[in-house]
Amino acid sequence: MTLASAGVIFVAAFIGGAVNSVSGGGTLITFPALVWTGMNPVIANATNTVSLWPGSLASLIGFRREFSSVSRRSLTLAAPSLLGGIVGAYLLINTPTQWFAAAVPYLILGATILFAAQEVITRAALRSSLDEIIDAAGGNPVDRGGWGTAFFFQFLVSIYGGYFGAGIGILMLAEFGLLGFTDIHHMIALRNYLALCINGVAAIYFVVRGAVSWPEAILMTVAQVGGGYGGALVARRLSRKTVRWIVVGIGLSMAASLFVARK
Repeated sequence: MTLASAGVIFVAAFIGGAVNSVSGGGTLITFPALVWTGMNPVIANATNTVSLWPGSLASLIGFRREFSSVSRRSLTLAAPSLLGGIVGAYLLINTPTQWFAAAVPYLILGATILFAAQEVITRAALRSSLDEIIDAAGGNPVDRGGWGTAFFFQFLVSIYGGYFGAGIGILMLAEFGLLGFTDIHHMIALRNYLALCINGVAAIYFVVRGAVSWPEAILMTVAQVGGGYGGALVARRLSRKTVRWIVVGIGLSMAASLFVARK
């Protein structure tokens, strides 16, 4: 890691940490930055996942009050999350590097589009849930016979999360809305918990397989923590909508540049 690449990675991770604390989507900044420094895309993705885990833990702690009142049944979604996360991590490590490198621009583009549609997706899911009878006391879902489907959907989301990860929070929020959640804070708390499961098991697998570049991982972790605490003070002066579109612009630019680099 050269001094120049270290600077790029630190700045990207710092900004990513600030963005994550406001609207999410920091992966659309940190992962492409690692790729642009010349790192193997598979190693870059594994390294990025490991650096994200402390942030996921911090986010869960931040919502510990809301998390304490989430229903026990909802917590069982950890099972498909852990299983899917390890399957996705396994698939990533066993994907030929040239195949994953070819897919990276499409993955970033798809995740960026998904991130841009975040509010629309979540709003539609919440509107659907309000059409049903809800346990309003805690914002927890009622039994609507959809938990089998939810387990399967969570498993698929977790495979994607272990494999690439950007945008899984948006997919999970939509899932919770369709299950019957009405309290957005309970939804975010549960999302943070399941993201911790997915990223945690994937990170452990990547470490065991020796797929992590530790100098970059440590640097990114420090920068993201700093960005989450310090950079967010600046980012919060902007509206969530403004931050979201800045991230979308960066994501589209990164995807476009990677498409051009392939030619």
